[in-house]
Amino acid sequence: MIHKRNKTERRKTNVELNITAFMNLMVVLVPFLLMTAAFTTTSILDLNLPKADAGDSATDKPREFAINIVMSDSSILITDQDGNTIKSIPKTVSGHNYSLLNQTLRQIKYKYPDKTDISILPDKFTHYEDIVQVMDKSREFHTFETGEIVTYELFPDISIGDSPAMANAGATP
Repeated sequence: MIHKRNKTERRKTNVELNITAFMNLMVVLVPFLLMTAAFTTTSILDLNLPKADAGDSATDKPREFAINIVMSDSSILITDQDGNTIKSIPKTVSGHNYSLLNQTLRQIKYKYPDKTDISILPDKFTHYEDIVQVMDKSREFHTFETGEIVTYELFPDISIGDSPAMANAGATP
């Protein structure tokens, strides 16, 4: 006897999908991708705007000592609140001398240990990387003591503004 298959019988058969091979691939592939993925970290630094001068000459209170780092393409100037130059650091062939900047700021910190704020005043042609380097060198310094590297705080409260030359160039007579 020949058994004829009916069309309805073919339609009624349930086919199971075998996903075992796919699941095995995912079990191996997902951890591999997670281990080889490059995760980036972002650090955020709180910055302040420089304090505006009130211009009130009625008070005879002496102005507080302020440190400004005026950055240009050719040099870095460390000045006080009156614009007097404390140290001029010319740019060398290899770039700005950040170690001399850090050493000078250490000497200033030694004279004014309670001072925590500093203003960085770049001109419009200063590269972003240079500003970041100056910010890093202004915040802290590292030294080697008793067999380990120790980090000391310099001026963590950083303000950013325009260089005095830029502020004067934007003023109208």
